[in-house]
Amino acid sequence: MNHASKTSSPGLDRNWTLVAAGALMGCVAVGAVFALAVLLTPMSAATGWSRAGLSSAMTLAFLSMGFAGFGWGMLSDRYGPRVVVLAGSILLGLACVLASRAGSLLQFQLSYGVLLGAAVASFFAPVIAATAASFERRRNLAISLVSAGVGVAPMTLSPLVAWLIGQYDWRETLLIVGVLSWALTLPAVWFVRATPGAATAGPNDIAGTQQMNAGRALRSKPFIVLGLAYFACCAAHSGPIFHTVSYAVGCGLTVTAAVTIYSMEGAAGLGGRLLFGVLADKLGAKRVLVAGLLVQAFAAAAYLRVSELDGFYAVAIVFGMAYGGTMPLYASLAREAFSPRILGTVLGAATLLSGLGMALGPLVGGWLYDRFGSYTWLYLGSMVVGLAAAGIALFFPSARRRRNDDGATSLSQPA
Repeated sequence: MNHASKTSSPGLDRNWTLVAAGALMGCVAVGAVFALAVLLTPMSAATGWSRAGLSSAMTLAFLSMGFAGFGWGMLSDRYGPRVVVLAGSILLGLACVLASRAGSLLQFQLSYGVLLGAAVASFFAPVIAATAASFERRRNLAISLVSAGVGVAPMTLSPLVAWLIGQYDWRETLLIVGVLSWALTLPAVWFVRATPGAATAGPNDIAGTQQMNAGRALRSKPFIVLGLAYFACCAAHSGPIFHTVSYAVGCGLTVTAAVTIYSMEGAAGLGGRLLFGVLADKLGAKRVLVAGLLVQAFAAAAYLRVSELDGFYAVAIVFGMAYGGTMPLYASLAREAFSPRILGTVLGAATLLSGLGMALGPLVGGWLYDRFGSYTWLYLGSMVVGLAAAGIALFFPSARRRRNDDGATSLSQPA
C-alpha cells in the first residue's frame, strides 16, 4: 500500500514555495495582531482607555478570526487559496491603518479587533489546507514550517513594534505596521497555490472519511475531538501569551526586558514547530500532540514560580516550544481524517473553535487582574484547561488500519 501511494502521487512534497510564502504571511499577520501586547501599556496611558477595554480588542480579533476562518476555508475549497489570501492581504494593512486613526475605544475595537481578525484568518485555513494537500511523506514538517512564521513574529515584528513605540506614538506605529504588512504580504500571494492533483487519499487516511461531505465531516467523531482539543489548547495558552509581558512588568521588569520574554517564547515556538514536526513524521501526530499539551499545561503554571528575567526565560523556552510545536499538528490530524476536497472547510471550522479559545485568554486574564489585582488565577486556570486538552486529544481515532475477516477496511481504535 505504501509503495503504491508514493508512486501514485509524484507531484507531492515539492511545493516548497507555498511553504515559504505561507510562513512569511503568517509571520506578518500574527505580528500585527500581537502588536497590541506591546502597545497595551503605552496606549492605555496615552488614551485613558482601560486595560480590559484594550484587551477586548484582542478578544474580538480572535472571535472574528474564528468566524471568518470558517468562511475563508469554504471559499478556498471553492475558488482556491490564492484569491482568499489576496483579499486577506488587502484587509490586513487596511485594518492597521484604520486602527491607527481610531478616535474612540469602540472604533479601535472594530478596526483592530473585527477587521484585523478577519484579515488574519485568511492566512491560516486556506494556506495550511493547501500545504497539507500538497505533501505526503513530509506533511508534518511542511505544515510546521508554514506555522513557523507564527514563531518568527515575536522575534521580528514584536521587537520592531517595541522600537517604533520608543520613536513614535502608538498611532504612527500602527500606521507603519499596516504599510509594512502590504509591502510584505501582497508579493507573496503569487506563490500561494496547491499542487495540481494533490487531492488524493494518503496511506494513513482514516477509513471511511475520505468520501464524507463537509456536513458529515463536521459531525464526525474525528472533527469533534479535534475541535474540542484545539479549543481547549488555545484557551490554555492565549492568556499567558498575551498577559505575560504585563505580568513581568508587574514583577519589576522594564517593558523592553519584558518584551524579550515574549520574543523568547516565539524563538522557542519556532524550534518547537520544527522539532514536533519531525517527531510527528516519525512517531505520529497524535502521540506528539498529547505530550506537547501536557508540557504546555505545566509550563503555564510555572510562570507563577519566577520573578527574575532568567527565570522567565527558562519558562518561556519550555512554554513556547510546547504551544508552538502542538499548533501545526491539528492540521496534520485533520488531513489524516478528511479529504483535501473539504479540508479548507474542516480547518476553517477548527479555526473557529480555536479562535473562540484564543478569545478567552486575553479577556479572562484582564478581568481576573482587574478583579484580584493578580494574574495567579489566570496561570492556574491555564494549567487546568491545558490538562483537559491533553485528555480530549487522547480520544482522536487512530489512523492505523486493520482488515476484518471479510476483507473490509475498518478503523483501528486507540487503546
